[in-house]
Amino acid sequence: MAQPLMPHATAAWMVDNTALSFEQIADFCGLHILEIQAIADDTTSTKLTGRDPVRAHEVTQDEIDKGAADPDYQLKMIKGPEQVRRTKGPRYTPVSKRQDKPDGIAWIIRNHPEITDGAISLLIGTTRTTIAAIRDRSHWNIANITPKDPVTLGLTSQRELDAAVAKAAKAAGMEAPTDTRLEGDREALLEQLRNERTQAAADAQFVAEGGVLPVKPLFDDPFKR
Repeated sequence: MAQPLMPHATAAWMVDNTALSFEQIADFCGLHILEIQAIADDTTSTKLTGRDPVRAHEVTQDEIDKGAADPDYQLKMIKGPEQVRRTKGPRYTPVSKRQDKPDGIAWIIRNHPEITDGAISLLIGTTRTTIAAIRDRSHWNIANITPKDPVTLGLTSQRELDAAVAKAAKAAGMEAPTDTRLEGDREALLEQLRNERTQAAADAQFVAEGGVLPVKPLFDDPFKR
């Protein structure tokens, strides 16, 4: 399925400017739902500047309105003139994250040895020489390299990592592992979102009937016990 040119920036705009569910935004942008949660909570390492997909001719306002009205609706993307695909070759990584690459490479080598150096190179955006040095522990900074999940580091997306693992497992005649670590978090988040949507609808109906919602204080009273 086609994805926005700048998925994280598009997701940031959708979180701030639409009533779409996190699941709909994640599906449209090709991101994990917990990445959308992080964007909404401003827990990402860098504050994202939103990118309007309507002005970029990637989706229509009618599609967004349909999605806002039906949480089960899957938005359809327009293949606009700005839509481009990344060509084969090393992935570009911001300077601020390049120092994290060795940690991400070490994590993949340790947890998914079936993934080839070529696949790691494309996934992380590094050289085979660097990967080989980390594999045989001849890297100049090996003493300070700590394996860390490249998705958590922001070097790749969970979807791309899962695809690389599945492809490598198939080539090696193995069964692709199923990552269930986030299932509980995902279900809890989805349940929370459903409850919030239900409450928001109830509040809107209450106000429409002439009710007045209580004003919530911006800060808790530290002396109130």
